[in-house]
Amino acid sequence: MNNFEYYIPTKVLFGKGQIARLGEAVSLYGTRALLVYGGGSIKRTGLYDKVLAQLKENNIPVFELSGVEPNPKIESVREGVRLCKENNVDIVLAVGGGSSIDCAKVVAAGACYDGDAWDLVIHPEKIKRALPLVTVLTLAATGSEMNGNAVISDMSKNDKFGTAGLALKPKVSILDPEYTYSVPKNQTAAGTADIMSHIFEVYFNRVPGTFIQARFAEGLLKTCIKYGKIAVNDPHNYEARANLMWASSLAINGILSYGAGVAWSAHPMEHELSAFYDITHGVGLAILTPNWMTYVLEHDKSTVDRFAEYGINVWGIREDLDKMEIAKQAIQKTRDFFTEIGIPSTLREVGIGEENLEIMAKKAASMGLENAYYPLDEKDVLAIYKASL
Repeated sequence: MNNFEYYIPTKVLFGKGQIARLGEAVSLYGTRALLVYGGGSIKRTGLYDKVLAQLKENNIPVFELSGVEPNPKIESVREGVRLCKENNVDIVLAVGGGSSIDCAKVVAAGACYDGDAWDLVIHPEKIKRALPLVTVLTLAATGSEMNGNAVISDMSKNDKFGTAGLALKPKVSILDPEYTYSVPKNQTAAGTADIMSHIFEVYFNRVPGTFIQARFAEGLLKTCIKYGKIAVNDPHNYEARANLMWASSLAINGILSYGAGVAWSAHPMEHELSAFYDITHGVGLAILTPNWMTYVLEHDKSTVDRFAEYGINVWGIREDLDKMEIAKQAIQKTRDFFTEIGIPSTLREVGIGEENLEIMAKKAASMGLENAYYPLDEKDVLAIYKASL
């Protein structure tokens, strides 16, 4: 196990009715708030009114950045920064899923920066300070409510990059599973795939002595498999929604990667799909992941032990089978699960053809994939894209 520094500063208020504590939480860190959210879902569910009531009760003026996109754009970030600077905002409140929270994070940092906010996306080291951030989560997927990561797109350049910084970690996050009841089936499925991908990215590593991280990861994967299916078919099942919501946070708050860090594989490849075609992130991950697994297993037989371990401990495949057979079954079960919860299985199904594969492969390969679980270069990524068509 590698050396690491444990730091998860976010205070989590989990469970029913926790929105009643929002005003108090915000007032601890600021006096003038920017409210960041996406479409109209928080208004339809009544959450918007509850948020405003909490802020009014605590005498906190509110300015709004609405319409944040599913793959948040740099234009929205710039508008948020403008609102903060022009109105002396001193705290940012994100209400929504990962897109709203990611946008809010870079807005919070951009409000403390003299240059253009895109600088903070492509140069994370420039993130020195950020306004305090409080979040109210409405979608279990990205884990943004409990980490310092954000992903922002510049569609004019077909660029989608992740950034990160300690200053971006939320101060307080309210996680009420009931606010995910209204999430549509397809988004619930995509969110489940996103959570699982975060786990896969750190589970498949070559760091020796990471037994505890692997067992945590397997438990979270089993949680997603059990409750993802239930939540898709029974959206108001509190137990399923609660378990998925907490799994989302734990998947990428650092607890799995501390001491076992590795460069990610599927996410850089998927970011190119979203940058060029603006598809749902979790859908792209679900399409790519089984094909990445197959490619890795075929090209590096030393990975069979971890894939077999995954098959036995997560999917319950018989231990007495040949390891390669277990590994192949595990990959097939992964593919079948994503199909079962309604996610497309090919890139063509989501409108992606061969026209941009080569340029996407080149860009993805430049994102540190040489340090991944199985090092990938441009031709490897292109082969995985083609296998996913």
